[in-house]
Amino acid sequence: MKRVCSILLISILFTFSLYSQLSPLRSGPMVGYGQMTEIMLWVQTIKPSTVQYQYWESANPKLKMKSVPVKALEENSFIAKTAIAGLQPGKKFEFELMIDGKVVKRNYPLRFQTQPLWQWRTDPPDFSVAFGSCAYVNEPEVDRPGKPYGSDYGIFNTIASKSPDLFIWGGDNTYLREVDWDSRSGIIHRYTHTREIPEMQALLGSTHNYATWDDHDFGPNNADRTNRLKDVSLDVFKLFWANQTYGTDETKGVFGRFLWGDVEFFLLDDRYHRSPNDAPDDNKKTMFGTEQLQWLKDCLTNSSAPFKFVVNGNQVLNANGNYYEAMTQFTSEYQEMVSFIKKNNISGVMFLSGDRHLTELVVHNDSTFYPLYDFTSSALTSGMNSEISEKELKSSSRVEGTLVNDAHNFGMLRFTGHGKDRAVTMECYDLTGALRWSKTIKANELRAK
Repeated sequence: MKRVCSILLISILFTFSLYSQLSPLRSGPMVGYGQMTEIMLWVQTIKPSTVQYQYWESANPKLKMKSVPVKALEENSFIAKTAIAGLQPGKKFEFELMIDGKVVKRNYPLRFQTQPLWQWRTDPPDFSVAFGSCAYVNEPEVDRPGKPYGSDYGIFNTIASKSPDLFIWGGDNTYLREVDWDSRSGIIHRYTHTREIPEMQALLGSTHNYATWDDHDFGPNNADRTNRLKDVSLDVFKLFWANQTYGTDETKGVFGRFLWGDVEFFLLDDRYHRSPNDAPDDNKKTMFGTEQLQWLKDCLTNSSAPFKFVVNGNQVLNANGNYYEAMTQFTSEYQEMVSFIKKNNISGVMFLSGDRHLTELVVHNDSTFYPLYDFTSSALTSGMNSEISEKELKSSSRVEGTLVNDAHNFGMLRFTGHGKDRAVTMECYDLTGALRWSKTIKANELRAK
């Protein structure tokens, strides 16, 4: 009897293994950018395939539509990106993935939405944004010896359970290892390895995803413009994410801007043009490069959004973090940016950042201007920064009660209120979904005095 059971168990395991190998899907689908009439879907298969989607409005499931078929080919790492256009604004959709004409079942909801046409008609919509940084997925064969650096991958399911409208990946979205960052194939392997973990799939498939990077998904630790494979890293980033734009025609990088509702987000690239951290701290030392900084100034001047969130891999306002990679290490550029905001009375500017393996809300107070906030959220799954200096621990620039460095966590932004009374509630949740702290700021508090 024991022999029969053993044979049966082996047969079941073999069948499961064979099924896994035969499954055409590697990771995704992932929902990328979303506009009023167009969205993008991303997927990675394990072999050359034809990818197509069947989708329908949640309110009208009987009327099903199909996207144009797209090829996932080896030269693109079997990745297919599908733009679905001609949609109606303000609709919620469900969808299913088809590979080579066959539906690939997922055990979680697949959905996307189009932004509403609210301008000149109604108050701006309420919506929520989740964000975080530092996602390390273990691979023991190439990880450094000792305790695994990554853990608690279930945090991605926790984020998905909060049903945010979008998720912003704030950098270090994967961690290149020594065996990865010196070749295109190595970088692709690391992105692929991180992207395919089961715990991440529901978040990818049910939320609009936007991303910028930091050093670990760009190259080696503390990598800068001297990274000899920076153009390869840029190409791979574009391949694995589905932002609508990357850089400008004149300036390379992953930076870009997008509008959701009445809130504008500016994704910065703190690596491609960056001076070495140990370069002389003079007016030539740069985190963003002259062109990107000018782009940011122009964008902030152009924007009429009540909240303007500047997203950067490194902290921006932490003056106590000079021995880390904060923008305050780049004194001239930091002062130029902050002075520009103040001199031009640009309202509603706030910062989102990552990198530090801790979470905190830093505030820059100026009696002649409104408070500037930098919401740092880290880490999603990588090791936590449980030991910080006494000076930083007692920092007067940190909003009291916002330091979290004992548990993996993520941030949430909830936008509510009427057109002239908009507010954002900033929240920090740990991996269990427990609320650690919350702070609400009204748009009219972020205006020049």
